[in-house]
Amino acid sequence: MVSKAKRVIGIDYGMARLGLSYSDESKLIAMPWMVLGAEKKTEKTVAKFLRELERNQKEKAYEAEAIVVGMPLLMSGKVGFLADEVKHFIEFLKQATTIPIVSWDERLTSVQAERALRESSLTRKRRAQYVDTVAAVIILQNYLDSIKLG
Repeated sequence: MVSKAKRVIGIDYGMARLGLSYSDESKLIAMPWMVLGAEKKTEKTVAKFLRELERNQKEKAYEAEAIVVGMPLLMSGKVGFLADEVKHFIEFLKQATTIPIVSWDERLTSVQAERALRESSLTRKRRAQYVDTVAAVIILQNYLDSIKLG
């Protein structure tokens, strides 16, 4: 039996949308995947994400080694409302999968994503469609860089 390549998945969690990214097989580069609409109930969002993950793993013939979820801490490092929501999402995700979950400090990643997109030639409306995925790429890339150095 041929073993599947292992990749790391990145999530930029939001109340309305999740930006998703995944790594290359060598776990050096984060790439955009998709934006997934969030459901009203967290457990339904988790189920929807896991269905998309399974479909993507089959299509691209890989196995998720870990899932990195951006943790939106306040600039002070304290936990705010959205970080509480992310923790809730992570709890449901841990109950629904055996894939290891890593929470990752994502302070300023959305700002970085918006700045990067503003420098592109995209209209404001088009930039809004990509900001969540770009933020997920930045979160995952920061994580990948840290494990390379660590």
